[in-house]
Amino acid sequence: MLTSLSIKNYALIDSLQVDFNDGFSIITGETGAGKSILLGGLSLILGKRADLSSLKNASEKCIIEAVFNISNYNLKALFEAEDFDFETQTIIRREILPSGKSRAFVNDSPVNLSSLQVLGERLIDIHSQHQTLQLTSNEFQFQVIDALANNEEALQTYKFELKAYKKLQKQLQELLVFKAEAIKEHDYNSFLLNELVEAKLVEGELESLEEEYETLNNIEGVKEKLSEAYTLLDDEQIGVISSLTTLKNVFQKLSGFSSKYESLLERATSSLIEIDDLFSEVNDLQEGLEADPNRLEVVDAKLKMLHNLKQKHVASTISELIEIRDALDEKVSVTENLDGSIQKKEEEIASQTTVLNKISKDIHDKRVAVIPQLKSQLETILSSLGMPNAQFKIEAELSKEFFTNGKDVLSFLFSANKGGSFNELKKAASGGELSRIMLAIKSVLAKYIQLPTMMFDEIDTGVSGEISNKMGDIMLEMSKTMQVFSITHLPQIAAKGHSHFKVYKEDVDNQTQTNLIKLNHDERIVEIAQMLGGKEMSTSAIAHAKELLN
Repeated sequence: MLTSLSIKNYALIDSLQVDFNDGFSIITGETGAGKSILLGGLSLILGKRADLSSLKNASEKCIIEAVFNISNYNLKALFEAEDFDFETQTIIRREILPSGKSRAFVNDSPVNLSSLQVLGERLIDIHSQHQTLQLTSNEFQFQVIDALANNEEALQTYKFELKAYKKLQKQLQELLVFKAEAIKEHDYNSFLLNELVEAKLVEGELESLEEEYETLNNIEGVKEKLSEAYTLLDDEQIGVISSLTTLKNVFQKLSGFSSKYESLLERATSSLIEIDDLFSEVNDLQEGLEADPNRLEVVDAKLKMLHNLKQKHVASTISELIEIRDALDEKVSVTENLDGSIQKKEEEIASQTTVLNKISKDIHDKRVAVIPQLKSQLETILSSLGMPNAQFKIEAELSKEFFTNGKDVLSFLFSANKGGSFNELKKAASGGELSRIMLAIKSVLAKYIQLPTMMFDEIDTGVSGEISNKMGDIMLEMSKTMQVFSITHLPQIAAKGHSHFKVYKEDVDNQTQTNLIKLNHDERIVEIAQMLGGKEMSTSAIAHAKELLN
């Protein structure tokens, strides 16, 4: 509930500080006294965008601060979700700076307007002509029925499952689109893949093939050089082996004279062993070297194919070609397995559809069960508000489509007159009738859910006498479980409040200011008497005012 409100430098308000009680509070004042200014300031607390022109003194900042007791509002989860500091006595402050910049705070922590609006909707419900128009929307009508049906938990579950359902549908659509695109590329990708698979790519193969090609392509020259090497190693006159053998014998004889020649012998022996090994390898290479035109042709063809593939796929190595091959293999494989993936996704959607159908059927059944109860209560209340022939025709029918709040299509029809045809509320009810219907609905809702502070802004416009008296009784009854404000011009309603506040204008230092004060009992008598008979209060008006208050 709203416990206090402070406004500084806003519109015609210089400085205003007022405390509020629970129960039923009345706000009265002459036309133009500034009740709309008060509501405007309160709207800023609830997250409305600020306007620099609303500053009374353009050189000073405007500060609006409201204190709420939220101990019974179950708002901890909301505070955590919006990252607010939770306090049972929560303070909301708005500041409008002369520069035009606006700031908002919840318990002294800065917040953005969207978060403040979310919180504001849970704190105060300002009933205005705009909100009366909400009554004609299907969304609001569903909210009323679901409140009576206690569908909140089921709707939360439904919305969670609907989100999963839509995600599956999106995934299926993406698969279908991918399949359509993949089919176009599948044949080409398969051709490219087959080319690379048939190439039997082996990492490092290109280098070994190029080396083999060079050897086969220059076989005669290689043979000649190997023969020359063979001769240099094994010739009896000038061969390296013969010379090294002779040198070894020389060092062997020297070693007999002194041990210092033994190392020369060892080195000569080691060199001879190495040269013998080299000779054997040259001999093997020479014997194994044969001209092979067929193999040369095969190697040449393989090299040309590999170079063509590298050029075609803009690859610099065989490793890159292997990576491209594997990527193509995955693409082709995915395309070929898409039907299975699509079928699996369709099965998941079918399963999720069953879940949603069950939840939406439960929601539907509970809605249908409470509609007669809602219809009866509304018609009873409206009868007491001067609409004895008011009738509702409310039906919820299951459709095949999943909506955001179930599968129901709601028909919320109204007839104000006996024998009249049923029609949509916006066509069948006048503005004054819509206001009374909204009051009836709020009255019913107050019995089922914890509503925020309710502020009725001249909901009694266009009514008088016994009807206004009954409207006051309804708001008074609502105030037993919640804080209710009524901005009114009717003395019958004003007299029913537990507290009475007056908005008035006064001139101070040649400037007009708007103020709000709480009236004591005697001041209430005067205010209500003036509402009954004007400024020139008669004895009968005062007596009538006392009678109303008593």
